[in-house]
Amino acid sequence: MTQTMNRTALAYLTAATTLPAGSVLALRVAVNLAKWSERRCTRAALGKLDAHDWRDIGLTEGQALRETQKPFWRA
Repeated sequence: MTQTMNRTALAYLTAATTLPAGSVLALRVAVNLAKWSERRCTRAALGKLDAHDWRDIGLTEGQALRETQKPFWRA
């Protein structure tokens, strides 16, 4: 998945169609796995940047380090 589905999209999809409960559960699991994967990759990339790059994106060194140390399941 190149883009993760947000809660609004998930709510729309489940409301627009009548899905069996197992399908809704599978969809929720897939959405969470995609979010976690995106967070893991984004935080790994952030950890490879230097202080100049962090300033360019508006982060202090402390903010960047805190973000890279978060586990993937935390927003």
